[in-house]
Amino acid sequence: MDRRVRFVSASGPRRTIAALGGLYVALALSLAVVLLLGNADGSEVVGRFVMVAAPGLALLVGSRRVREMDLHPDAAPRIVIWTAGGIGVMSAVVVMMELISPSGVDNPAFAVPLATALGSLGGFAVGVHDARVKTRERELEETVERLRTSNERLEEFAYAASHDLQEPLRMVSSYLMLLDQRYADDLDEDAREYIDFAVDGADRMRAMIDSLLEYSRVTRGDPLESTDADAVLEDVRTDLQLRIEETDATITADDLPTVLADADQLAQVFRNLLANALEYSGDEPPRIHVGAERTGDEWRFSVADEGIGIEPEYHERIFSVFEQLHAGEEVSSEAGGIGLALCERIVERHGGEIWVESDLDAGATFHFTLPAVEDREDQRPNTAARGPARG
Repeated sequence: MDRRVRFVSASGPRRTIAALGGLYVALALSLAVVLLLGNADGSEVVGRFVMVAAPGLALLVGSRRVREMDLHPDAAPRIVIWTAGGIGVMSAVVVMMELISPSGVDNPAFAVPLATALGSLGGFAVGVHDARVKTRERELEETVERLRTSNERLEEFAYAASHDLQEPLRMVSSYLMLLDQRYADDLDEDAREYIDFAVDGADRMRAMIDSLLEYSRVTRGDPLESTDADAVLEDVRTDLQLRIEETDATITADDLPTVLADADQLAQVFRNLLANALEYSGDEPPRIHVGAERTGDEWRFSVADEGIGIEPEYHERIFSVFEQLHAGEEVSSEAGGIGLALCERIVERHGGEIWVESDLDAGATFHFTLPAVEDREDQRPNTAARGPARG
């Protein structure tokens, strides 16, 4: 902390301002007495007294208000510093006028108290404003810190809870399959069907828990570094090759740029968006295009399909955890019902945004932004698309 702030903090801002205000009132009284003893005109005495005493009285009243302002302890001393600064500035002005003007300052005994009194009042007003701003800043910082701490605790809880739930689910699924194997001859078709339902439910629950674990670990990802989005997308297309072939999908892409990203998390975003496009393609073979466009200091990626589309009322809701993309659908075992929410969390961790443009039966285009690295010629995508990946 600044040495001046430590001194003022120790003396108390309110008492310091009150003492300064009392000093100017006392100076005004002293000037009035001197003028009266010099047989000055009564109106002159009153006028000069008011001009010096008024700022002092304002400081006295202001010192009482400081206590009611609920200022942060680190911000309150700034009022005194600004007040002292106002006195210093006006004192310097008087000294400069004395040096510059051939005749000097007229009646310095009155000019100095008047100038410094007005300067102190102006500095006090600026100081109050500055202290309020600093108080709001500190309150915001403290609120952000509390939210960060709370968020970390929630993430730790979600991670621990999700991790602890995995083993009981594995046991349920294992014993159900063991039951089916050992007593297969004694079970009728209905019993086998019930066991299949239970195993499938346990598998879906495990997928949801795995997704929650991924969701809670997003902020613990690798540091952001220069990442070749082209290479990341190519790896994802390789991972999805079986589904691409099964659906006879066509995936094309521009030459993608190098961005500041966590490569594994960027792969998760591409994987979830492409998986959604493959899943909601409708009756026709999926046709998907991945593009990128430079906008200022970031890249805007797009994943466009010609599928069944998304109703506008769902455009915000689909990024919620376990929100169904379409009415009546089951939670996907691959994304665990959390794919788009995970995409949003990853993109936000990178300082970007994600949104969708779509309408029912008109396809969907998901956009997301990522920070660019230094602008190099080889980071700008070509307008021509690369060859398609087909099944």
